[in-house]
Parts: sequence; C-alpha cells; structure tokens
Amino acid sequence: MKLAFNIAKRFLLSAKKQTIVIILGIAVGVSVQVFIGSLISGLQKDLVDTTIGSQSQITLANDESNQYIDDYTNIIANINDNQSNIKSITPTITTSGQLSINEDNENIVFRGFEFSSANEIYKIEEKLVENSTMPNSSNEILLGLNLKETLDLKINDKVYYNDNNPSAKSNVELTVVGFVDFKVLDLNSSWVVSNLETTQDILNIQTTETLNVEMQLKDVFEAANTRDSILLTLNQSNIEAVTWIEKNEDLLAGLEGQSISSLMIQIFVIISVVLGISSVLAITVLQKSKQLGILKAMGIKDCGASKIFLFEGFILGLFGAIMGILLGISLLFVFSTFATTSDGSPVVPLDINPSFIALSALIALTASTLAALSPAIKSSKLSVIEVIRNG
Repeated sequence: MKLAFNIAKRFLLSAKKQTIVIILGIAVGVSVQVFIGSLISGLQKDLVDTTIGSQSQITLANDESNQYIDDYTNIIANINDNQSNIKSITPTITTSGQLSINEDNENIVFRGFEFSSANEIYKIEEKLVENSTMPNSSNEILLGLNLKETLDLKINDKVYYNDNNPSAKSNVELTVVGFVDFKVLDLNSSWVVSNLETTQDILNIQTTETLNVEMQLKDVFEAANTRDSILLTLNQSNIEAVTWIEKNEDLLAGLEGQSISSLMIQIFVIISVVLGISSVLAITVLQKSKQLGILKAMGIKDCGASKIFLFEGFILGLFGAIMGILLGISLLFVFSTFATTSDGSPVVPLDINPSFIALSALIALTASTLAALSPAIKSSKLSVIEVIRNG
C-alpha cells in the first residue's frame, strides 16, 4: 500500500504541469459547486423569508363557518409538547369593520394578537414608527402607516369601530397608541392591531376562544407533514389546518425548480471532472507503460499496479477539493462584497453551509478516485512481455 502511494506521488511529481492542470480543473469544478449551491440556497431562504417569513406557515381554524376554537391554550400546549418542528405559535383573531373619526370612515381589517408570542411571527414591535407604543391596555390600537395619513390621525386620538359581525359591540371607542410600517401597502392601508382581549371583548366571545392558531416552523418545507401530525395529535374533527404551501403553490414550484437547476449544474460539473481525470490518467498509463512493465518485472502485482492510479486519483481529488473550497468561498465573499443593493446589503444573502461544503469536497474526492478506476484496470492488464516487445 505504502509503495503504491509513493509511486503514485512520484508519477504525479514527474509531470508537474499536467498534475497542476488537473488539480486546477477539479478546483474549478468544486468552486462552482460551492458557489452555485450556496447562492441558490441563500436565494431560496431569502425568498421564503420575504414571502412567508412574517406570516403564519400553518393556520388552525374551526371548519364550521363563523365558529371559534375553544380552549386554545390547551391546544397550543399540546402542539408545543408533541411537535418538534414548531418555531413559534400564537392565537389570533381576524375580523373586519369600519373605523370612524369625525365624518371620515374607512373599511379596515381588525387583528387581535397575543403580543408576547405574535411578535415572534409578525415582528410588530420592530416595525413601530413615530414614538409608538404597544397596546398594553384594553381598547388601545395600532394602525398601519397609510391609515394614519388617510384618516389624519396622531397618537392618543380617539376613533370609533363598528364590526361587520352583527353580534359584536357597536361604536367602540378606541385609542390610537401608535403606527406600524408593515412594508406592504395593503397592510399599511387596512390593518388595525390590538391585543387579543380587546378583540374578544368587541366580538363578545369568551376569553378561552380564538379564531385561529397560527404558527411558524423550523423547517418550512416540512409543513405538510407537520400539519398532518398536529391534526392526528389533536384528534378534533372540527379543527382544520392550512399550510403556506397550499397558499403559495407557485412559490414552491419555483423553489423546487431552483433546486433542480442547481443539482443539474453540479452533476454536469462532476461528470466533466470525472471524464477529464479519467482521460488524463488513461494517457498516463501509456506514458508510464515502461515504468509499469519494469515494476511488474520486479515483482509488483496487478493489484498493486491498479492501486498506483487509484492513489493518483485520490491525491488529485484531495488537493483539488481543498483548492476548490478555498476558491469557492473566495468567490462567495467577492460576490457578497460587490453585488450589493443601494443600502449596501448583498443582492442575494449567501448561505455558507459547512455541511454542504464538506459534502461537495467529499463528492469531488470520491469522483476523482472513481475516475481512476478505468486507468487502474487498464494498468492491471498491462503485460510485461507486451511492454518489452513494444519497446
């Protein structure tokens, strides 16, 4: 084994230019893998975060029209105890009505949150503007930034709310304690936010009731499996669950398309690397046929001759993988430095995953070693008599 390794090393060092070219070829292939894979992964995470990062990824509701979920605290406790994929979970109530001040009326969406948990999903506190405060007391509300301008409101103004639900209270006086910039025009123009207790009181429902239970996941692509597991655990026929996938099928198709494209690029890069190494080492067998003939005449076995080329493939793959990782990471940092938006942030947030980088290196190393199989088999079949006869 050691003899075969030393001979392989000598063969590679005897043709330094050829060896360097092969290593650079492998390095370029690995760097493309690392760069494309990290870029696509970062793009996917950014798309997911932008589209569903601040909204519910699984929503529970009562499947009967206009009915509420009762005893939601036990349901939330049950889900937290039995589901490992839950990142955050919160009860919410969404209703609609008209907000009035003086002679001005505006149709709005009224949302009730339990802010201690809802902030983990909607990040409302981070989006407050103009010295706003969170609604800590009853009948306090936050308004979307555009509603402030539409109704010409300021902090501590009083407004009146009438819900579209006929069983709800009418002309409820509310105090504006702040404004929120949701970064989405529709939300800024329609959302009014209050605490859960205020919303329950307006709708005349019990404090144990909520309209929805919303949650975010650690792995968003496991939404369907997590939903099925939740419904099985709850075992309540009147509870239904909707995932973000059902609402964003086009987004999921786009993400899957990106993953397939990235995988195809990486596969073709590996194939080209394998073919290149295999062809060069096959030529090396011819170039070194005299040396191999002498070694066989001195007693080296066919298996030992084969190992020489397997070690060559391994050595080439090892150095190519190391150089490729360094080159790929350098490309990622160059891209994130120069491909930026107007505020200086990267156009695509990169996802540098050590596990993916290690896997890319392992694939390159394995592919390089396997690429040496054909030359190794060819060298094992080389006859000493044939070498002597052909000079």
